[in-house]
Amino acid sequence: MAGHGSRGCGNCKIQEDKGMKYIDREGNITTEDSGQDRFLRWMYNHRTGRMALKILVQPVVSKAGGWLLDSRCSRVLIKPFVKRQGISLDLYERKKYASYNDFFTRQIKKEYRPAEGDADTLISPCDGKLSVYPIDGKRRFSIKGTEYTVDSLLRSGHIARRYQGGYACIFRLTVDDYHRYCYVDNGRKSMNIRIPGVFHTVNPAANEVCPIYKENTREFSLLQSEHFKVVLMMEVGALLVGRITNYHEEQTVKKGEEKGRFEFGGSTVILLFQKDAVKFDRRFLYNTENGYETIVKMGERLGEAADKE
Repeated sequence: MAGHGSRGCGNCKIQEDKGMKYIDREGNITTEDSGQDRFLRWMYNHRTGRMALKILVQPVVSKAGGWLLDSRCSRVLIKPFVKRQGISLDLYERKKYASYNDFFTRQIKKEYRPAEGDADTLISPCDGKLSVYPIDGKRRFSIKGTEYTVDSLLRSGHIARRYQGGYACIFRLTVDDYHRYCYVDNGRKSMNIRIPGVFHTVNPAANEVCPIYKENTREFSLLQSEHFKVVLMMEVGALLVGRITNYHEEQTVKKGEEKGRFEFGGSTVILLFQKDAVKFDRRFLYNTENGYETIVKMGERLGEAADKE
């Protein structure tokens, strides 16, 4: 693995005036500026927020936050969250939640996330807001407020070069999304590689220009798939108390099989595809080119194998 010198520019300043633009499969457009987005902009871009963030990312504070969300007393947070987000609990397996995190990782009923298409159909691994980008050496992706190249995302130029000329799929999960994810094809999965997060404040009391450098903790593995060549699968956790739980190390896996889950916090799933591995449905590329994220659900068709006859 490459060392820290391979990182891209992590100086981040989240834009003050932009809401997120979403489009669903029926073409309905929504512009949204969520409370989570506003909170993060305040945290990253303002003096008081940066000072608070420097305290919040301390290991003892992060661990305390995780302990609280795992505790029985955190159950009082569930009902207000369900009401505020308009979540229908009828879609999920019935159970009594032991904590807020137990609720956050709730299991959806299988009939509500079927895998569309046939064996060589590419499906979404998760619920989220999708952007699809061609990969070239200069392409930068914004993930959780930090800009990466494929090299800096993986901290490995060797692995990154395998995906030149291919595509990057970035699925952004917000707190109201289903936070479990699955495999997109049958195949042989590699071991998991974990990349620790980085947080550094240049000066918490400074003005807005380049106030912080941060990278979120992330984990990736390679899938030698039956239909899409070697797919790189990555999960990116939340900055503070988010946790990534992947169930498997090196083994054979099945399309649609649950791969893992995120605990509290907005999260991101990334898929990298090699050149000539997949042919995406045109709407995903068109929407991304025009500044829209496409709302998708786990199991939804994204495209098909490039060599499909």
